[in-house]
Amino acid sequence: LILERLGPRGRLIGMDRDPEAIAAAREIRDPRFISVHARFSELQATLDALRASGVDGVLFDLGMSSPQLDDPRRGFSFRSDGPLDMRMDPTQGPSAFEWLEQADEAEIREVLSGYGEERFAKQIAKAIVAARRRGPVRRTGQLAALVAASARTREPGQDPATRTFQALRIHVNQELEELSLALPQALAALNSHGRLAVISFHSLEDRIVKNFMRGAARPALPERLPVRARELPPPNLRIIGRPARPGAEEVKANPRARSAVLRVAEKLP
Repeated sequence: LILERLGPRGRLIGMDRDPEAIAAAREIRDPRFISVHARFSELQATLDALRASGVDGVLFDLGMSSPQLDDPRRGFSFRSDGPLDMRMDPTQGPSAFEWLEQADEAEIREVLSGYGEERFAKQIAKAIVAARRRGPVRRTGQLAALVAASARTREPGQDPATRTFQALRIHVNQELEELSLALPQALAALNSHGRLAVISFHSLEDRIVKNFMRGAARPALPERLPVRARELPPPNLRIIGRPARPGAEEVKANPRARSAVLRVAEKLP
């Protein structure tokens, strides 16, 4: 859709840390499109390498993709059994299995509570450590069964493993750290009146995006310092409208979009 609206002299740069996503992107035969295997936190380095001095728009589409979720070999889904991997780039860093094998109970509990907002984090962490003594937890099916036996779902229709899998995925891929590093780079790269758009899929991501945009749009007064508002640096962003959420028709066509939130801001001169 972006290419359809792009002029003949425009250029679209697509970044993804997943080698499979990059392989699929390279099937797009359009001279205006460039795909780059890189993390969001490498945005500025990528633009420098391409000699792109400024951009008119940045879109972050956060979280995992449908191809990742639908492939049991990637280990993202608790609905189909596969290796407990969860890495968006399988060539980098420890897998979820490798991390769970060496983490202690307190570390597991902290990740489940902090990144999954899982109220049964203590019980689940204890069950994982106990199961580990009997043998390695290598499969998504094993982990999902452990969670189901240890915790009750909080929400009707939600699988008990939902929050645990979310937490492990976020931790393994350092998703929140990546986002926090990428947002200032995006702001710096934008030309005047360029737009920053972010699609997030859970409250932890959205909170980071919201706070970043609000902070750039409304510089805070330093505490306990005699500084007048007019002496503050001018704002860098103007927030465009309210956060957008999918309507009923879109959710019906694509149920995975139900939790999506789109925030947009414009860079000020």
